[in-house]
Amino acid sequence: MATSFPRQSARTQRFTLGAPRAFTVSPDGSRLVFLRSAGGTDRANRLWVRQVRDDGGAQERVAAEPEELLGGAAEELSPEERARRERSREGSSGIVGYATDMAVERAVFALSGRLFVSDLLAGSAQELSTPTPVVDPRLSPDGRHIAYVCGGALRVIGTDGTGDRELAAPEAGTVAYGLAEFVAAEEMQRSRGFWWSPDSSRLLVARTDDAPVQRWWIADPANPQQEPAQVAYPAAGTANAEVSLHLLSLGGDGGEGGEGGEGGDPRGEQLRPVEWDSARYPYLARVHWSTGGPPLLLVQARDQRAQRVLGVDVRTGATDTVHEEQDPDWLELFTGVPAWTPDGRLVRIEDTPGTRTLMVGDEAATAGTLHVRAVLDVSADGILFSASPGASAPSGEEGPSGEEGPEALTRGVGDIGVFLARYAADGSVADCERVADGEDDGAAHVASAVRGGPTLVLSTAAPGRAGSRVSVLGLPGTDVPAAPAGASARRLVPLGTVPSHAQEPELRTAPLLTRTGARDIPAAVVLPTGYREADGPLPVLMDPYGGPHGQRVVAAHNAYLTSQWFADQGFAVVVADGRGTPGHSPAWEKAVSRDIADVTLDDQVEALRSLAADHPLDLSRVGIRGWSYGGYLAAMAVLRRPDVFHTAVAGAPVTDWRLYDTHYTERYCGTPQEDPEVYARTSLITDDGLSGAAEQQRPLLLVHGLADDNVVVAHTLRLSSALLAAGRPHEMLPLSGVTHMTPQEQIAENLLLLQVAFLKRTLGMT
Repeated sequence: MATSFPRQSARTQRFTLGAPRAFTVSPDGSRLVFLRSAGGTDRANRLWVRQVRDDGGAQERVAAEPEELLGGAAEELSPEERARRERSREGSSGIVGYATDMAVERAVFALSGRLFVSDLLAGSAQELSTPTPVVDPRLSPDGRHIAYVCGGALRVIGTDGTGDRELAAPEAGTVAYGLAEFVAAEEMQRSRGFWWSPDSSRLLVARTDDAPVQRWWIADPANPQQEPAQVAYPAAGTANAEVSLHLLSLGGDGGEGGEGGEGGDPRGEQLRPVEWDSARYPYLARVHWSTGGPPLLLVQARDQRAQRVLGVDVRTGATDTVHEEQDPDWLELFTGVPAWTPDGRLVRIEDTPGTRTLMVGDEAATAGTLHVRAVLDVSADGILFSASPGASAPSGEEGPSGEEGPEALTRGVGDIGVFLARYAADGSVADCERVADGEDDGAAHVASAVRGGPTLVLSTAAPGRAGSRVSVLGLPGTDVPAAPAGASARRLVPLGTVPSHAQEPELRTAPLLTRTGARDIPAAVVLPTGYREADGPLPVLMDPYGGPHGQRVVAAHNAYLTSQWFADQGFAVVVADGRGTPGHSPAWEKAVSRDIADVTLDDQVEALRSLAADHPLDLSRVGIRGWSYGGYLAAMAVLRRPDVFHTAVAGAPVTDWRLYDTHYTERYCGTPQEDPEVYARTSLITDDGLSGAAEQQRPLLLVHGLADDNVVVAHTLRLSSALLAAGRPHEMLPLSGVTHMTPQEQIAENLLLLQVAFLKRTLGMT
């Protein structure tokens, strides 16, 4: 019997297990390092090394095998490591992260809190004797030392296993050196807390003290014999952890050595504070340290409407302002910036009318036809970055590629490409070209890349094929003709592909990607396999995330597998990315400022009604499902617009923004103290619709993990209480021991089955 899609999706962690990931390329481009498990249902990642050859051939070998290194023992995770994995949504096991030296000859990683170092050239690994549990080990660029965190202290040890010592010790139980605080890891995508200097002689170390942060308690009612877990949770309007940054010299020179100095023995260490106006700019959002210039810090004001890029004097710890920005709504954070070019120009991403622009020094490196998303690599010969097409023109007007009419609305929907901005002889940006492996040229797809020297690893997913293809490519010496459809492409020299061990989904999908409504909302329509027009209109299932940082409409096959499964149960599934979602334009994202509820819900309604004009949507039977922000949107839909939505499944919903964290919530809503009306308007608990007439009540299923420390279960419990007090029937499914990312196989499988059963029952589907 064929495995059902819910079971296959759960066992494969949505078909991600066995796929190669986390690539590092050596500076000479001769070898790749990456993680990959043995098969599509194997959660334990191994560390691999692949030799690159000019003829496209390759030799792969395992550099570290977790089961061998642990002697067959089960993996044990410390609370710090569990928290790191929850913040990064890491559901696999084994080697989930590693760090290399500059030459990519050694790698270090932690397993069960123990420290291991791998010789990537020999393909061997050994354990180093250290205190445990080890968290986030990182090699010095010269490969001689490993810094790591244990018990809140930053320590260092030689790669030969000698000289283990404590560099910075916590002064209290609330203090930690070298770890990212909650909001940095959860919301800023800064998972690190220390950074090596390029010459390996110093470290920048973050010190966090969460004593000011309020304490919450997360209990498991299914196991009353267990003590509740205490968490420091900085809810909107309350105190954050105190974060400072310090320079640590390993050479015993008191910080007087130059950037090119030799890294000596770690003796005579001292902490030197890095000074900036932390009262005005308390958020340490980014740290960059390269040979292009002094260390760079990106610090933000608490309201995120002002930020500064600071240069650090490594001799004194003093800082000076390199660049300053302000915005009336907020300033977005981006991966890979700020950074220096090797010749000392600042690389950043700037909001410009209709798009986001890559800036190199004072020069705009991209035109308005590209919406820059992240910087992937900064090298002497160019800058690698990801981008989407710029904001589309309204219907009937010229589209971003110059074409007119309805075709303009479908081109580029969900497209995320990789581009290379190259320098001219005078150092200016000469041109900007899309990189491709020759198979997806001219078609929308989703791509990411890493590079080292002349070698580039390009990962692409496309609507017409399952999974991702990882191509190893060499930078060509000469230009090649542009790709079709007006999109220039830099066709690279193929050097082979990295095999994937991921399972092929038995399900296939072919979503229609389009833009719809007066606002040209990006949307996908997924119909049952084999659907014919004669079958008539179908019950509708809206399947959004719909909020900031969550793009669901992407040009990739596997992104719609769950939607296709729901469609095959008899629904027309609609995925719509309204205002507030990324990848469109700054104004599109910032339309939700101080209005995060009404704007996102209005766009779901507009997309639904607009698509019904051309697709078989039965508007008398409309359901909606979602998780996290999508759960908030689903619950809000049936409470505020019961005239449009007839049933909803809300998973782990934020129901009262006063209970969500500072950095995320205050960006969009301000603070409860200064903007109480925003919090009242966006809360589902204070919603006047709770006391609506009986005929306006709609079925609602609430689902929440009791161990969730991101969106705590209090959100759902308080909404349930408010619904009960208002006499509104609803259903609730508590999940014992489940966090925000629900990694357990049986739960992930059965959640899909329970949702479709609820939706069919409440929509009257036979």
